[in-house]
Amino acid sequence: MQTTTSPTLSPTAKNRLILFVLWLLFYATLTLFVPPLLDDADSVHAEVAREMLLRNDWVTLYANGIRYLEKAPILYWSMALSFKLFGVNTAAARLPIALTVLSLTLLLEAFARRAFSSARAGLYAGLMLLSSFGMFIFTRILLPDADVCLWLTLALFFYWATETQSNQQDPAPNNQKTPSSPFSAASSRRMGTMLSTRDASPTLCWLFAICCALNVLTKGLIGIVFPILIVLTHLILTRRNLGAVITRIRQLHPISSTIVFLLIAAPWHILIALANPTQGHPGALTFAHGHWSVPLPTDGNVHGWLWFYFVNEQLLRYLNLRVPRDYDTVPLPLFWGLILIWIMPWSAFLYRAFATIPWRKALRPRVSIRTLGQRENTLLLLGLWAIIPVLFFSLSTRQEYYVLPAIPAMILLIAAWLDAEATEAESFAVPNPLVRSGQRISVVLLVLGSLAALTAGFFLLHAAPSNPGVDLASLLKQNPGDYALSFGHFLDLNAQAMGAFHDPLLLTAIALFTGTLANWLLRRAYQPHAANLCLAAATFAFVLAAHVGLQIFSPVLSSRQLAAAIGPELKPSDIIIIHGEYESASTLGFYLRRNDLHILDGRSSNLWYGSFFPDAPPIFEDALSLKTRWLEPRRIFLWQNLSEPLPSLPGKAFFIAESGGKEIISNQPNPY
Repeated sequence: MQTTTSPTLSPTAKNRLILFVLWLLFYATLTLFVPPLLDDADSVHAEVAREMLLRNDWVTLYANGIRYLEKAPILYWSMALSFKLFGVNTAAARLPIALTVLSLTLLLEAFARRAFSSARAGLYAGLMLLSSFGMFIFTRILLPDADVCLWLTLALFFYWATETQSNQQDPAPNNQKTPSSPFSAASSRRMGTMLSTRDASPTLCWLFAICCALNVLTKGLIGIVFPILIVLTHLILTRRNLGAVITRIRQLHPISSTIVFLLIAAPWHILIALANPTQGHPGALTFAHGHWSVPLPTDGNVHGWLWFYFVNEQLLRYLNLRVPRDYDTVPLPLFWGLILIWIMPWSAFLYRAFATIPWRKALRPRVSIRTLGQRENTLLLLGLWAIIPVLFFSLSTRQEYYVLPAIPAMILLIAAWLDAEATEAESFAVPNPLVRSGQRISVVLLVLGSLAALTAGFFLLHAAPSNPGVDLASLLKQNPGDYALSFGHFLDLNAQAMGAFHDPLLLTAIALFTGTLANWLLRRAYQPHAANLCLAAATFAFVLAAHVGLQIFSPVLSSRQLAAAIGPELKPSDIIIIHGEYESASTLGFYLRRNDLHILDGRSSNLWYGSFFPDAPPIFEDALSLKTRWLEPRRIFLWQNLSEPLPSLPGKAFFIAESGGKEIISNQPNPY
């Protein structure tokens, strides 16, 4: 009798299936739909993509009918394409970034698996990326930084492939410890046997150039600065001889790669420069009395896109001279310290992972690539990748999410260390320094997890339950000085408001305590692989709690409910006026499909520079023009933050709706 056996999935296929299911659950289901888009960058960027479709202009970006010249286009192209395919809605706006996270996850899995000859290392890398609190929370806002991570990771993967490509392509047997790509070689093989003395594959070099070009089209010059800085530093440290560095650069096909880069990156830059030339006679950058003076535009006298994008947004922003001065910078200790939060709890292993990088060997005189093994060469590359973006932004203005491009490298380093620790435990090697280090780290994690769980439990026990229907904003303590942070509004939370967050607090307390406890117990039992899986499960539970908390807090961060309140009665002739900056209520524009919102006392921020071009619509109001409009027969809706005084209005003002510390009033009563 003949029996058939069902085919079993390879370790690589299992990894990908696990990661895809987790991505689906945490990035591509309800998280696409809720919470609604938030005011400020989230809905502004979605509105830019919507207006791109509305105008059928894929070159010059517009927000609220005004030129929006400070951003590169790829994020908006991807969202506009999503809108074209699936309609203009919240989920379609978030889908491109969700797909970016999936691509980055699978790429890190492949990078770790091939670089460290271990399917388990690939699984760890993917799990850490998907459960990264920083990656999750900053993809709740429509920011281009996840795309920057993807293109930078892909570019450095192709560079790494040129460094590790061997003369012979070994077959890949069905074993999780065997590389699954011709780009990999056995970890014990010395770099002297690699193609360090002959031309690299032109295809890999062109792919590197393509990724750099796409990164430039994603976030400007750092798209080329970061990979080039990392690669040059790596070449210098591994060759240690200027002649050898120059020789290797020549082997990387620099001329043809530059041509490929320009073919992709140059067309949009040329077209937008031609479409947005200098208008009138703007002033010039001057240096006097020991400091630089940046010219301010006036109506009809404004520099074109080339100056604004490259000088103002790239150079002057880095030097903290950008105009308008409507931004703040995260303090350096906080910028560095938040790294531990963005990849917690895995950041507990970061020091041990960094200790594996052969810094001393690379910096030692007369060291060459032939004295670094393949694994050492890879670890050195990852170490440079992890620190260069962080150091770069440490010397300039910065937001807390600017560290994201370094996160994939940190994840790969930690994945390599965790895999080595698990391998040592399974081999019952003596001595076992990695296992003992893991056990000590598990104690630290248990203490920190217990303290965090106790803190969450304290709020659970002492916070009064919120009354049904109560506006969360009424319970908060305003801290405007903290709003320079991306989620600075969360610092408004106090013990009184914590009652609204019962469920996420309970989930956080359970996850942090049980996860770190299980990790400690399993590492004591010499089962670090199982311990890592428990940590991953706890981290995903915390990410879920963060999502639920964000959904509860969203009325404070979004004007979506106010848009829903006036949408049914809104007519095309009605005027909507935002009292303050456009960004403070930008969800009104996206959800009401209006690109003609008027602004009272808020000619600043993203709309400021474009408003000086001659074709800018007359949407900016002052106290006098508001009084005139308020008496018009057509209906006026005024968005107002309750913490700000109501402007002086002639005649009656009728209350329409209130939500999240914001209200809508009108010059006419509600007809419904």
